Amino acid sequence: MAALKKGKNASVTSKPWRSLALILIAIVALTGGMFASGHTTPRLGIDLAGGTSITLAAVPEAGQESAINKTNMDTAVSIMERRVNGLGVSEAEVQTQGTRNIIVNIPKGTNSKQAREQVGTTAKLYFRPVVATELAAGGAAPTPSATGNGSEQDSGKDEATEKATDGASPSASGSPSASATTQGRAVTDALKADETPSASPSGKAGDTAEPAPSATGGTSGDDSELQAQYAALDCTKESVRAKAGDGAKATDSTVACGQNSQGQWQKYILGPAAVDGTDVDEADAVLNTQTGAGWTVTMKFSDAGSKKFADITGRLAQQQSPQNQFAIVLDNEVVSDPYVSQALTGGNAEISGNFNQQSAQELANMLSYGALPLTFREDSVTTVTAALGGEQLEAGLIAGAIGLALVVLYLLVYYRGLSFIAIASLLISAALTYVIMSLLGPTIGFALNLPAVCGAIVAIGITADSFIVFFERVRDEIREGRTLRPSVERAWPRARRTILVSDFVSFLAAAVLFVVTVGKVQGFAFTLGLTTVLDVVVVFFFTKPLLTLMARRKFFASGHKWSGLDPKALGAKPPLRRTRRPSAPALSKEA
Repeated sequence: MAALKKGKNASVTSKPWRSLALILIAIVALTGGMFASGHTTPRLGIDLAGGTSITLAAVPEAGQESAINKTNMDTAVSIMERRVNGLGVSEAEVQTQGTRNIIVNIPKGTNSKQAREQVGTTAKLYFRPVVATELAAGGAAPTPSATGNGSEQDSGKDEATEKATDGASPSASGSPSASATTQGRAVTDALKADETPSASPSGKAGDTAEPAPSATGGTSGDDSELQAQYAALDCTKESVRAKAGDGAKATDSTVACGQNSQGQWQKYILGPAAVDGTDVDEADAVLNTQTGAGWTVTMKFSDAGSKKFADITGRLAQQQSPQNQFAIVLDNEVVSDPYVSQALTGGNAEISGNFNQQSAQELANMLSYGALPLTFREDSVTTVTAALGGEQLEAGLIAGAIGLALVVLYLLVYYRGLSFIAIASLLISAALTYVIMSLLGPTIGFALNLPAVCGAIVAIGITADSFIVFFERVRDEIREGRTLRPSVERAWPRARRTILVSDFVSFLAAAVLFVVTVGKVQGFAFTLGLTTVLDVVVVFFFTKPLLTLMARRKFFASGHKWSGLDPKALGAKPPLRRTRRPSAPALSKEA
């Protein structure tokens, strides 16, 4: 009988319990982490859990067909992802389809209407000075209030109440935003001195304010046309609101509609854009408990934006209501209209008013997530019901169960007792896959979709293939006439090499597929790669040590006919015996 090799290999094979203990400890630790995190099931994708799928098509502006390119599309995808994630939807999918379309998949449990408003329409975001405003139904609108650098304000009053406060952040308070669509691309134009509002319309109820000529930035003919548009504007009608300000450029004065904090529609005359959305570096919704202002929106401007914002607020602070207001205009709709009492020169600003957490977060999202480089139209909206997703998941699980049952049946018929080791290994692999997928949901936003389920089903065959390679190597050694224990140790190095090469090829294919594809196909590739890695872990730390232990049991070591290792059934040669070399002939002492 061939003797086992001494040294390190013998030491490893004599302590299979160590490897089994390691993998069992890992399973217990991961399972404990899963229950501790509260995420005991994998997060499901839109095709399984239900949700909304939005298709957006890029629309070129006149003479800008070349703007629809891969760079701009990738930028738009990145911005849309940040917008949707700003709603707390980390598992949403945003991906390109072809050269002109973007698909946004929003899972169940999210306000799909709000999400569509965030990503469904490309808007243009500007900060414009208010020239005139009144309630759409007649009567002057309530004027919001503001404070400047180094002061704080009681936003619940019509008039500002300022208190000296050292180190206070510059702030502007106004009505919370109306529900708007998305941010968009803007053209940067600072407000020129001769375009600053200088006339003050009447603030009395029922009066119709008219813009000062200098506020429009155009000719007197333009002023008359703008006043006519303003007089005819009825913001209570949705069809009229949708067309208000159409065709106006950033450098033009325009009319617009917006809602105040009481939900009433107001109409505005607005001056040329002073700051655009790209000048805002970041914005956050903050609960201000120190001043009692409640929910506020803080803004931080870029260097260029800080100068523009300081210039416009400095000019507006010298005016009377409502010409000391600026309007945040999103897609020709005023979403906030705070007034200014002094120049805000610190590059930071705070908008306060009758915000709640949702309205503050909506406005912060619109200000935060940069301007889209392209204009998009909403081509289609598809709703996937949870019932349909449940049917797909059930079908996938049934397919997986059938595949697993066929593999188990094959193992039982062909390998008999050895099938116990294979089935135990499959269960360990399944447990690790389930626990890791559950943990990856909240950790990296991994969502189990139908292609990912297919990847897990394919992985059953890959895992079973590794067992078969190892078992056949062991049976080959038995056919050579060796007993089980040395056969296991001699078969392992060659089986290990084959398993590693096979799994490396599978993992490489999964990695390439993950890199070159998008969307749901990536779910298949990710699951395939994950289960391939787990196959190596299970074979090395569970299957091999378990077979080493079983080789010491009489049922397997004696080659029982139901063990799957019966030498007679395998056609084994006579047992190998160690033979001695003949001794060298004695040297003759004769000369």
